Amino acid sequence: MAISEDGNLLGNYLRYRRTRLDASRLGYPMSRRRTPGLRREEVAQRANVSVTWYTWLEQGRGGAPSAEVLDRLARALELTDVEREHLFLLAQNRPPEIDYPKSRCVSPQLQRVLDSLEFIPAYVKTAEWDIIAWNRAAVVVLADYATLPEAQRNILRMIFCKPGVQAKIPNWESVARFVVATFRAETARTGFGARAKALVDELGLSSPEFRELWRDQDVGLHGEGTKYIQHSTLGLITLEYSAFAVDGKPDLGMVIYNPATAKDRAGVRALMEKTLPGQS
Repeated sequence: MAISEDGNLLGNYLRYRRTRLDASRLGYPMSRRRTPGLRREEVAQRANVSVTWYTWLEQGRGGAPSAEVLDRLARALELTDVEREHLFLLAQNRPPEIDYPKSRCVSPQLQRVLDSLEFIPAYVKTAEWDIIAWNRAAVVVLADYATLPEAQRNILRMIFCKPGVQAKIPNWESVARFVVATFRAETARTGFGARAKALVDELGLSSPEFRELWRDQDVGLHGEGTKYIQHSTLGLITLEYSAFAVDGKPDLGMVIYNPATAKDRAGVRALMEKTLPGQS
């Protein structure tokens, strides 16, 4: 027998989450309860909304609740972050405003994923393009991030402010435009907080090139593409990159650089076999 929906997705979800709560744990009397979970009036009281309006909401005729009310309902129903997002999507066809602590580290599991890519440079970055985790191949091919002060482990600072970097990127202007456009989109998606604003102000003062590109208002996605590097040992190498979201960490992205040709792969492998861990 097929399972069908009656079209009242929001009401069904609210009702389901209500029945999943433990009334006794929340201090409600257990006598004369014919169904599990909380009653409608108890959820309404916890969310500080009227019982009538909440009843209509479960029945699919309460209108579109505001973000503030949805937040109160999420707390009343003790929703997790992903359950709260689902509530907003059902009620407003959009996720809630982003409200989460910025991530400055990765899990041990994700670091092991990076390390398993033995001859493939990879790192994890924030929306502001701060590099917060990397593997040994990234050290050998891209940069030894561990030797840099934390504030300097930022791709935009490297591209626009670090001496000698521009000469290592054959198509520097297009790379710089791409990075700024992607930075604009990613920081907007994560709320364009104080860290992003401070970085824009800093680069705007120190780099005329950044200032000009920032004024262009371009936006873009990281996605996939090709990166060319003038390496000090290997010469010109070509890397194909792909960017991946880190599930549960909306401000983080993992970028993997795969050597594009057999010659590039052999060069990276040979260089890594000659180089001790931690050296570049």
